[in-house]
Amino acid sequence: MQFDNPQTVLAKVLKLGSLLIGSIAIIGSAIGFLAAGLPGLLGAVAGSGIALLFVTLTALSVLFGSKLSLGGFYAVVLGGWLLKMILFMFGVALLSRIEGLNGVALFVTLVASILGSLAVDGYVVTTSKIPVVSQ
Repeated sequence: MQFDNPQTVLAKVLKLGSLLIGSIAIIGSAIGFLAAGLPGLLGAVAGSGIALLFVTLTALSVLFGSKLSLGGFYAVVLGGWLLKMILFMFGVALLSRIEGLNGVALFVTLVASILGSLAVDGYVVTTSKIPVVSQ
C-alpha cells in the first residue's frame, strides 16, 4: 500500500484551496460588482486575497514544521498562528480605513473562503492515506 507523505498532502491542500479561493474570488467579484460597483469588486478581491495568504501561511508553516522535532513543529505552527493573528489585526485596521472597499463584500468573501478552505482541508485529510503508526 502506498502512503501519502506530508508534502503531497499539503501540496494538494494548497492546490485545491487556491482553486477554490480563486473561484470564490471570481464569483464574489462579479456579485460584488453587480451589487455595489467597483467597491464591491475590490472588497471581494481583498477578502479572497487575505484568505489565500492565510491558507498559504498555514500550509507552509506545517510543511516547514514537519521537518523539525516535535517541539520545533509546535513552535513553528504556534509562531505562524501568532503571525497570522497580528497580520489579521493590522490588515483589518488598514482595510477599514480604505473608503473604496465594500465591507460586506469583503466579509462575505472572506468567510466563504475560510469555510471553503476548511472543507478542502477536511476532504484532503480524510481521503489521504496517512499511516497512524510508524513502520
